[in-house]
Amino acid sequence: MSQIASTLSNRYDTAAPKWRDKMRALGYYDGYLGFLSQSGQRVGSEKRVIDIGCGTGALAEAWVAINGAPQSLTLLDPSPVMLQHAATTIGVRGIDCVQITGLLGDPMPQADEVLAAHVIEHCPDPLKALRDLRDLIAPDGRLRLIVSKPHWCNAIIWLQWRHRTFARAEILELFNQAGLAVDSEYSFPSGPPSRTTRGFVLHIA
Repeated sequence: MSQIASTLSNRYDTAAPKWRDKMRALGYYDGYLGFLSQSGQRVGSEKRVIDIGCGTGALAEAWVAINGAPQSLTLLDPSPVMLQHAATTIGVRGIDCVQITGLLGDPMPQADEVLAAHVIEHCPDPLKALRDLRDLIAPDGRLRLIVSKPHWCNAIIWLQWRHRTFARAEILELFNQAGLAVDSEYSFPSGPPSRTTRGFVLHIA
């Protein structure tokens, strides 16, 4: 792990104890529920699921709340403390998770459902990150991606996390270059998520 990644991981370790409650208070967990249920249909539980950059597991927890227990659930994050909080949260639902301390791009098996919320914003090469995510998608699988969009709220967040944002035209072009096609796009309807994020469901082009 690079020195920059290690420093970021340490900062997430420090933030982890209060992260889950903060995500819920700001409306991100409810926003993720809306994003994952946008089609009005459950994906079905017999899926191999991996949550990349899972944090404290909000997106994976929302997936389980909608679809039920998956065939397998893998959590990847550079912060071991975040991973432990995520596994504990999802374990309350009776689900055992495979925990991997690492980064996007590390070798790992493909999944039917690849989840990634606010991940590529922290990667030095977003196009490579999207290609790495694409390579994790099993045949007929889907990538459910949440990315940051330009807004003054994200300028405030940038002061702490030094992430980047993507205008809609820019992220669509990156999808094209990465060999990903958009199934649907989701606009978060309210709260901070409506100002900071966009959701996309993608498949291999």
